[in-house]
Amino acid sequence: MRCPFCNHEDTQVKDSRPSEDGSSIRRRRFCPSCNSRFTTFERVQLRELTVIKGNGDKRPFDRDKIARSMAIALRKRPVDGDVVEMAINRIVQKLESQGESDIATHHIGLLVMDELKKLDDIAYIRYASVYRDFTEPRDFGSFVDEL
Repeated sequence: MRCPFCNHEDTQVKDSRPSEDGSSIRRRRFCPSCNSRFTTFERVQLRELTVIKGNGDKRPFDRDKIARSMAIALRKRPVDGDVVEMAINRIVQKLESQGESDIATHHIGLLVMDELKKLDDIAYIRYASVYRDFTEPRDFGSFVDEL
């Protein structure tokens, strides 16, 4: 593993342990060149996923995009980062276990909304406002009434 600080190619693993949900391995690493420490996560990847965007374009699946969109929805909300990480792992696991390599963005969005609804109502509404393209205040009202 390359050091993210100095790009030295040979770092050492100092500690390894499974994550809370058991879906990844957390490794503490040390760079002998610059003496920096950093953490990496190792996850099982069942298949290469491709995301089909609304306009038909295809892109490689990027787990970090889900993490970023959830982080935006959860900004300044009292939700622990480990709980969010487990939710992201559940989403990715569902996507990988469906048997399909091509996944529509719409389907990913629904899975994210399901997980956010379990975590925090405000984050759920924030995400839905972008995902469902709310254009007027009454869109929020009708959506909240559905809750």
